[in-house]
Amino acid sequence: MTVIDSSPVQTDSKRTTATCEVPTGHPLPEGRDHYTISEVAAVTGLTAHTLRWYERIGLMPHVDRSHTGQRRFRNRDLDWLSLVGKLRLTGMPVADMVRYAELVRAGKDTFEERQDLLEATRRDVIHRIAELQDTLAVLDHKIDVYADARRASERF
Repeated sequence: MTVIDSSPVQTDSKRTTATCEVPTGHPLPEGRDHYTISEVAAVTGLTAHTLRWYERIGLMPHVDRSHTGQRRFRNRDLDWLSLVGKLRLTGMPVADMVRYAELVRAGKDTFEERQDLLEATRRDVIHRIAELQDTLAVLDHKIDVYADARRASERF
């Protein structure tokens, strides 16, 4: 496993440390560290068009090229794409993901700004989770109402 980030995580009222681990045993032959865009597309589920777009907008770090100019993704690129996928799931806007990528490339002096960006995203995720939990409670209630009505009608 490669640890992408190790940062404090708030759970209820206490703060604990959690790590975001990315499996390094990519579903490609062990020992390989160069992949074509089509191989990366197959592994990540992203299209080649999306991968090229990520590179063009600065969301991907520099991708190596072969002597013929063909992109050669490395394991570190797969790890990065895994993190980007998680950021996408948070609902983080693409502009913020690009900003985060820029900050990562800028180095250690940007830790505070990166943390601020991730903490803001975390707050948004917590808010969305609360909304979804409320929605789930409403659905559960409605399901119970229909189940009770069905049981009542079956008795007669």
